[in-house]
Amino acid sequence: MKHWFQSGRPWVWLTAGSVSVSLLAMLMLVALLSLQGMRLFWPQPVYQLQLETASGQPDTWIGEIYAEKRAAPPGGEGDKFYIIRTGGASAARDFYRVRADRVVARSRPPDLVVLERSGYGREYGFLQGMTEDGQPLTADDMPRALQQRLASMATQRRLAAGLRARMQADLGQRAERLAARRQQWEKDGLWTPLNQALYRAGQGELEHQAQSLSRQAADIDKEMDRDRVLLRDARGATREIPLREIERAWYPNAMGFMAKVRLWATQIGHFVARDANDNPAQVGVFPAIVGTLLLVMLMSVMVMPLGVMAAVYLHEYAKSGWLTRLIRIAVGNLAGVPSIVYGVFGLGFFVYVLGGTLDQLFYADALPNPTFGTPGLLWAALTLALLTLPVVIVATEEGLARIPPSLRHGSLALGATRAETLWRVVLPGAAPAMITGLILAVARAAGETAPLMLVGVIKSAPLLPLDGVFPYLHAERKFMHLGFQIYDMALQSPDSDAAGPLVFATALLLVVIVVGLNLAAIGLRHRLREKYRALAL
Repeated sequence: MKHWFQSGRPWVWLTAGSVSVSLLAMLMLVALLSLQGMRLFWPQPVYQLQLETASGQPDTWIGEIYAEKRAAPPGGEGDKFYIIRTGGASAARDFYRVRADRVVARSRPPDLVVLERSGYGREYGFLQGMTEDGQPLTADDMPRALQQRLASMATQRRLAAGLRARMQADLGQRAERLAARRQQWEKDGLWTPLNQALYRAGQGELEHQAQSLSRQAADIDKEMDRDRVLLRDARGATREIPLREIERAWYPNAMGFMAKVRLWATQIGHFVARDANDNPAQVGVFPAIVGTLLLVMLMSVMVMPLGVMAAVYLHEYAKSGWLTRLIRIAVGNLAGVPSIVYGVFGLGFFVYVLGGTLDQLFYADALPNPTFGTPGLLWAALTLALLTLPVVIVATEEGLARIPPSLRHGSLALGATRAETLWRVVLPGAAPAMITGLILAVARAAGETAPLMLVGVIKSAPLLPLDGVFPYLHAERKFMHLGFQIYDMALQSPDSDAAGPLVFATALLLVVIVVGLNLAAIGLRHRLREKYRALAL
């Protein structure tokens, strides 16, 4: 046994076991997020339930049995209860908890339909027909006719949304530029009859285009308001639902496996591509995805040059002395500062000092309304760049220290200057370590939430920081972030049963984005390492 310990084999097994435990923990995390989050989008069977009431009269419910749980009072096994998703625009919430002994009967009728309503959640019931301009529609296959109408409605909805987006973004910015031009003319004393005529002409053109787009959108809205769906609910009442509010319809109890897979993929795509919504069961994460990716990219563009230059100075040019050692100690200590402290610094220095100065120098006409003197994407990226700067500096210094001195001496002996040696020999050799620092910076920045709450992130952003209007990237705008959306849904949602699965799904999406960015960086690092290895040989 003593000889076995002295051979070093126990450390090999200990290392292998640690790696295995880490991989197992990561796989279990991904499995938990996948199972808890993705099952929300799988078409569940819909039940018609008969519940016993205090008066003895049965009460009929229609909904999905989302989960079966058991209460756990101290010292007892507890009562079994169901978490039932009932939906309905008039309901205060989507999920209800019902004791299992109250359910006296349940069935799964194949003609039960699920309607996904925009802004209202789901409706469950039996399709009774459709009307157009108040007149009933006749069809041999009413479910098929409903699907055809929904496809046509989706096209009209996209056209109307495109027109309104153009009115809000393009025409709005042109109106702002026209108003800014008038203010500049008045400030410079050039408010002449000619410039007044030019201003009125521009204003008239904008009004004409806005009226034209408004008429087109109103015509589409009028066409979309013609159709209604007749749905019979659990209590036998038939209600009219505007077809324009329905996004999808399906019959879960009559669907085959492949049909469920297609609907599952469609609902995941809709969750990823949809905007945020006040209804917790219909939250979309597309604006948060855009905000997260833009934030990480801007942060990377800012932190890499600063971190590399600082590391090059400390390792290549700074003399070894007490000041250099003090700087390295300070850099190491910065990595341990709580992230919320960086948020406070970003708010006080970047937003109020730098942003306020920019407004006074370049946007004085817009004051007192701030342009850059308010939290936004630019200041959030700078704050996270400062937060991850120590990681990049340390990783780059480690890479510079691994470059063999013989490479530097050989370059200098061949007549290259110190700067040429640094640029053509040292930095390419240290590039894999720089990418390692970038990977660590991205992994930390993508999951930060506390500092972003002070420097730009909000729950719902009216406009994306990236659009088709010049200058395309609007770094002064506020943005949404996946980490903050997870926090908001987990702790601020009034319906915890509805928000729980969305928290898992959003967390899984954040993990996938971080892993994807890291894999791209790892691939780049591998290519640079192979290139340097060939150069060294």
